[in-house]
Amino acid sequence: MEKTLSYSEAAQGWTSFFSYIPEMMIGMNSYFYSFKGGNLYRHNTNERRNNFYGNDYPSKVTSVFNINSNVVKNFNTIILNSDDSWSANVLTDLSTGYIDSSYFDFKEGDFFAYIRSEVQTQDLNLRSTQGIGKPISINSTNPAAVILEFSYNLGSIITIGSNAYKNNSGTPLKLGKIVNKGDKTITINTTGGGSIPLVSDFIFYFQNAVAESYGVRGYYMEFELINDNIERVELFSVGSSIFKSYP
Repeated sequence: MEKTLSYSEAAQGWTSFFSYIPEMMIGMNSYFYSFKGGNLYRHNTNERRNNFYGNDYPSKVTSVFNINSNVVKNFNTIILNSDDSWSANVLTDLSTGYIDSSYFDFKEGDFFAYIRSEVQTQDLNLRSTQGIGKPISINSTNPAAVILEFSYNLGSIITIGSNAYKNNSGTPLKLGKIVNKGDKTITINTTGGGSIPLVSDFIFYFQNAVAESYGVRGYYMEFELINDNIERVELFSVGSSIFKSYP
């Protein structure tokens, strides 16, 4: 994607990227002018931010956390010292995640949110993957409410809305979304591309990425913050709660 780079003589370096692509640029009488489509524009003269040639663009900030680079870590949160919340996309060498701007809570002067793993992530090595076991009976009379019964109490960790899978020769095969849960049963909606399991199948599930906040795991975490506010926004610092991952 094409960008316009800005150079600061005071900083003696390239300081930012801009979304606008002018045909010509010139500075004159302390103002910056550019030409686009044969029209002349003067920059920095209105209160609407990130609007170039009649189009609005988001602000984006990209950086990386790389403390103790030889250690695999869990990155659980993003903490923003800012006067507005941002959305975030995160990437590690092992996984990906995101934060919607609506997930941030304002606490003690900072915006705070847990990193959600991507919904489509199906990594059997992640803690968000949990085994259930083999059912002793299956009632598939209603494909939208297939009831799997187990011989033991399932506990409380299974989350409604998580996706259930079975082991298909080492490859996860989706059964459907868990829509109900009892002491020894789960109910799965197998319509819309799911599959009805057999009593010989081992059942497991991937936790709901929004309900369960396991964060992301890796040696480093690259993050991209995005803000589409058309008014002035200040971002002072970005932090994260990080701890060593134990296999």
